[in-house]
Amino acid sequence: MTDYGHELQFGTFHTPTNQQPQQAVTLAQLSEASGLDLVTFQDHPYQPGFLDTWTLLSYVAARTERVHLAPNVANLPLRPPAVLARSAASLDLLSNGRFELGLGTGSFWDAMVAMGAERLTPGESVRALEEAIAIIRGIWAADDTSVLRVEGEFHRAVGAKRGPAPAHDVGIWLGAYKPRMLRVTGRLADGWLPSEGYLKSDDDLTTGNAIIDESADAAGRDPRDIRRLLNITPPRGGTDAWVERLTELALDFGIGTFILAADDPNAIQVFGQEVAPAVRELVATARQFADAQVSPADAPGAAPESDAAGRIVTTTETTATATGDSQYDRLGVHPTPDDGTRLGASMPWDESTRPRRTESGPEVTYTARAAQMGKHLIDVHDMLRSELTQVRSIIEQVKNATMDVGSARSAMNDMTMKQNNWTLGAYCSRYCATVTQHHGLEDASVFPHLRTAERDLVPVLDRLEQEHVVIHDVIEQVDRALVEFVAEPDDFTRLDEAVDALSDTLLSHLSYEEDQLVEPLARLGYYPGQA
Repeated sequence: MTDYGHELQFGTFHTPTNQQPQQAVTLAQLSEASGLDLVTFQDHPYQPGFLDTWTLLSYVAARTERVHLAPNVANLPLRPPAVLARSAASLDLLSNGRFELGLGTGSFWDAMVAMGAERLTPGESVRALEEAIAIIRGIWAADDTSVLRVEGEFHRAVGAKRGPAPAHDVGIWLGAYKPRMLRVTGRLADGWLPSEGYLKSDDDLTTGNAIIDESADAAGRDPRDIRRLLNITPPRGGTDAWVERLTELALDFGIGTFILAADDPNAIQVFGQEVAPAVRELVATARQFADAQVSPADAPGAAPESDAAGRIVTTTETTATATGDSQYDRLGVHPTPDDGTRLGASMPWDESTRPRRTESGPEVTYTARAAQMGKHLIDVHDMLRSELTQVRSIIEQVKNATMDVGSARSAMNDMTMKQNNWTLGAYCSRYCATVTQHHGLEDASVFPHLRTAERDLVPVLDRLEQEHVVIHDVIEQVDRALVEFVAEPDDFTRLDEAVDALSDTLLSHLSYEEDQLVEPLARLGYYPGQA
């Protein structure tokens, strides 16, 4: 399972229908307004129901400002490569560096032959593509003062003058499925652009990546220089399922660009405004785990995993162990202990009745990535502990008349601990961009995943959820005490009691949750398949 570390991009793939000529333009503008990075169009010059894709791309370039544009993919048999190269460079110059070139060998030969193309066998089509790439790159090499000479079997440019150069390094992305085309992608292309619907399973992605990487290595290229793109359709199951699927494709199969095949405005908006930010955030967090250089004190013997080419590799194989008496000694990450200090006279629950899971034995070992997964729950809890310190500071300012009650309540309402989702949702509040739009994310994924993955955790999770409800009530008591303080500004008793109760319950709960969940989260991950 390989992540090439590419910055994620999201785009759309539209049908250039000519029945409503402005529809494709409007969809492209909507894609840009929705925050997407790329707009692409089918290229079937023999299709009488379609606009000419190159004309459409040029028109859309003039009607947009930020998005990159590309044919998905250009029909090479009907577009001579030398002319295609100059057209691409011209459009890139006119659009301020916003053009990319998707290329394909063509599929519908009867229709292409009817338009004047010469019929080629599959093997001939691949050779023709290689010749075309040589010509295209040769035309773009405007700094080379020599004349261009490519004397191919199917495409020739003998004595052609070079130029113009594009405004930026235009990517050549190949629509490839068979081994020979995949090897060409590894040797010559900047990107691999298949469609999900043409793949039998995810194994085709694994196989394709392996062939491309091997070919790139043999050609002296870094496989990470080849972007992995994928034309997709929305999966069933709603936005959360969509986010989970794309995150998996990015981390486990190296997909760096997701292109949504859709002409539905609602789907485009959801993809740009909800799905893309969530996937970016989840992938960034996972990469932080994978990249983290854990100190020997935190994870003895642990190191980020990568293959011989330096690519980040996410794996469930255990690679780091440490001697120690407890599971947390072996993990190299230790939960924050409860020192037993209590400021109030009583607790709202009986701590002696808390259920405990069975501790993992010495046969369980952990990767550096696992150590970071567990540690991040502690990091989030430290943020909540910091907020508790802020609460106490705010209350002191109210008591000293340096802050009014309204400002104090407003400041507290902005805190993570005031939100209903802070238990494990605090993790998402910090690391997932869309949690404010989907407050049920942790309930729909993290807790059910842990419940299903380890039955021993069910009583613990039930207790944690019960304590969360209690703590939320305690937080509300602090707010009510502030309101009451307005009526009796000289009596601090109720306010002090409420804040002490918050300190006792919150700190006790956080230590209990860390002791019970840091190791399972390290071992099992936050959602299925992540560990």
